[in-house]
Amino acid sequence: MLRYAIPFIFCVIVHFSSCFSQEKPLKIGVAGLTHTHVHWILGIEDNPNIEIVGMVEPNRDLAKRYSEQYGYSMDLVFDTLEEMIAATKPEAVTAFGTIYDHLEVVEVCAPKGIHVMVEKPLAVSLKHAKQMKALAEKHNIHLLTNYETTWYPTNHSAKELLDQGKVGDLRKVIVRDGHRGPAKLGINSEFLDWLLDPKDNGGGAIMDFGCYGANLMTWLKNGERPNTVTAITQQLQPENNPKVDDDATIILTYDDAQAILEPSWNWPMGRKDMEVYGLTGAIYADNRNDLRIRIAEGYDGYSEEQFTLKEREAPFNDPFSFLAAVIKNKISLPPHNLSSLENNMVVMEILDAARESAKKGKTITLKK
Repeated sequence: MLRYAIPFIFCVIVHFSSCFSQEKPLKIGVAGLTHTHVHWILGIEDNPNIEIVGMVEPNRDLAKRYSEQYGYSMDLVFDTLEEMIAATKPEAVTAFGTIYDHLEVVEVCAPKGIHVMVEKPLAVSLKHAKQMKALAEKHNIHLLTNYETTWYPTNHSAKELLDQGKVGDLRKVIVRDGHRGPAKLGINSEFLDWLLDPKDNGGGAIMDFGCYGANLMTWLKNGERPNTVTAITQQLQPENNPKVDDDATIILTYDDAQAILEPSWNWPMGRKDMEVYGLTGAIYADNRNDLRIRIAEGYDGYSEEQFTLKEREAPFNDPFSFLAAVIKNKISLPPHNLSSLENNMVVMEILDAARESAKKGKTITLKK
């Protein structure tokens, strides 16, 4: 029997109407097919909230391969973003190309009033991110960043429990993300070609998976920026990742807490987990659905409860329904929501500082 229930946390202010699912679907264009997270949107089934009206992919072989897998017409595929927009008039564009290309997507879409959702991280650098933010604000578009972990019910329950004081004041967070490495996973060459390129991806594991922990910690701290960022990187698979790091540790310090982020392409198994430590206990978001809470007893004892959480309610269970709800003003984002531009500008500041710290071998102090 549970000692206390874990209520569902709404990370956004909801003013949903029952007729939302009956409205016209959001017209979405897909910019790029080389990021394999694109399978997320291509494989989505029977979602009445969105309609893919066009795609941009100059690699016709890749587009044809995916068309045979998912059954879409090659008539939907265009060579350039401008061509796709002119022909299909999307209301929003989701970016599934290189991280470097995110800036160009916003440069094309923002002046046309087209909203944008990019895959994590927001940009390859803080410089690019600032340009994207300026364009989004000038042209009044939504610019969201999509992380897989945003949709984990365990992460949202962990924050709610923390905010309720179930484990006392926050003191330490440890976030571990990654897998055994892109080359070892047999990722297709179209993705691998840019994922292992420091220009197109901004780095290796430090960017690919370091962004998750930075995003989550900024959210847990309600948008607070860290005081310092310290990072080390290693290249443990030079034969597979000759141009980029594949292992990193990032330490963030705050006035009253610390975060340790461990992005790696050297874990023996894939993982996206978080440990949240307060003064009186700890919360373990072991994966998407499994959560544990330990309350301290004596010197090294504790009582533990385990939970298997259900998926979150729509539209908080998938990025594309969420995007549609935001654009249609069915929900509004608090400033430091996991998907928000405000949160992800802090993420980019952390990642830039982490790369600088690793390169220079010293702690970077962020200006207040």
